[in-house]
Amino acid sequence: MAEEEKEIEEEKKGPSLPSKPLEKLTIKELREIALKIPNVQGVHGMNKAELVALLKDYFGIKEEKKRDVASIRELKKKIRELKAKREEARSKGDKKIVNILRRRISRLKKKTRRLVA
Repeated sequence: MAEEEKEIEEEKKGPSLPSKPLEKLTIKELREIALKIPNVQGVHGMNKAELVALLKDYFGIKEEKKRDVASIRELKKKIRELKAKREEARSKGDKKIVNILRRRISRLKKKTRRLVA
């Protein structure tokens, strides 16, 4: 009985801020927290990005903008250029240059993914 009363008390208070960053939580964990928020509907129909945005709004967490679309476009342009150079080196049979370009392309792709996330 005491455990049930504690759960009811917690539900009345509302959810508490988790110890991990919201982006690191699983969608199940995010849904559990969002279900405790009063007057929120459609939690099970939301995707992870929507849940994170909802919880950040509820807890008053300011979202920092990482995404700079111009820099992502520049990186992708550079990737296309390097891919063309790689194909040219591949047709010449220069394996060393192909390997170097492959690694550069891989690093740039990782940078674009970090900017988006």
